[in-house]
Amino acid sequence: MSEMPAIGFTGGRLNRADALRHDAEGLAAAMADPAARLLVMDDYVPAMADGRLGWTALPGMPSDLVLLGLDEGGVPHFAAITGAPARGRSFELIAALHALNAGEAATYAAARSVLDWHARHGFCANCGGVTRPFRAGWGRACPMCGTEHFPRTDPVVIMIAEHEGRALLGRQPAFPPGRYSALAGFLEPGESIEEAVAREVAEEAGVVVRDVRYVASQPWPFPSSLMIACIARADSDAITLDTNELEDAIWVTKAEMRAALAGEAGRFVAPPAYAIAHDLMRVWAGG
Repeated sequence: MSEMPAIGFTGGRLNRADALRHDAEGLAAAMADPAARLLVMDDYVPAMADGRLGWTALPGMPSDLVLLGLDEGGVPHFAAITGAPARGRSFELIAALHALNAGEAATYAAARSVLDWHARHGFCANCGGVTRPFRAGWGRACPMCGTEHFPRTDPVVIMIAEHEGRALLGRQPAFPPGRYSALAGFLEPGESIEEAVAREVAEEAGVVVRDVRYVASQPWPFPSSLMIACIARADSDAITLDTNELEDAIWVTKAEMRAALAGEAGRFVAPPAYAIAHDLMRVWAGG
């Protein structure tokens, strides 16, 4: 199998500075630091230049903030909690994702996920009380019942089933024209990664798989998932499509996969480079 390329939304360069999350005086000093920086975003689309995120000074009376971390010089970097949930990926955001450098994209992904979580968790799931940010924005506490809530990451398996030198790809109706990708689905409670891979491929395409191998993982901030990329061996290439999940599914050769990844015209269009599906397909085609 070929070497795994750098994965999108990984490689963040900020030290998350967990100790500051528990240090009220240290956090206050970080907020008062004249060098402290605030991430510039408009409706979750980051300001940027030359592949780097845009930052500004903290306002004199900052709103609720999330401490994203410290840079190599110890300068604190924050993002503001706005209360507005994130929407889908706009054309402006997609363009930014293609242009952001790898480490910068990782910082953006962390900020987007945690800010969107705040916007959607203003009330306590235990008693319904209004929650307030704490631990430098990495949690919400309920003053009514004392319950503490923390950002969630939902695990998702994303996989290629292979059979006699071909890989199974699927197409969802919401995909851009011509795009096919690896199959994917959420892990369910009480399920291992291997079991989830087998279940999802069987449910979506009617294909039985075994010998599941883990490849890599990726934080996916839409809204907040951990993509777990795998390759599995299929016993047969017979497809029984679940049209509630997929519009189509096809078996493709390594030559077809390499051509699609290179942007050449063919039967299908590959996923964008910032998605782990792109990396998974590249690894499979090169292995």
